[in-house]
Amino acid sequence: MLGLLLNERECRELDYILRKELDEMLLDLKDQRIDESIRRAIEARYHVIFRMFARFAPPNELSRYARNRRFKQT
Repeated sequence: MLGLLLNERECRELDYILRKELDEMLLDLKDQRIDESIRRAIEARYHVIFRMFARFAPPNELSRYARNRRFKQT
């Protein structure tokens, strides 16, 4: 476990970067042309970045990026 101290501006910047990365991965996961092995790698990375985002995002923002693991999203 590592600790990280951020000021308010750095926290907003990290929030922005994580949101953009999550948005890009969601677009990639909806693309049917992507191979299944690559899709699994993107899903694994999505989970890690989502957990990072969840540490400081409000609950209403988390619901925007939450994915249902039981059913594939199209």
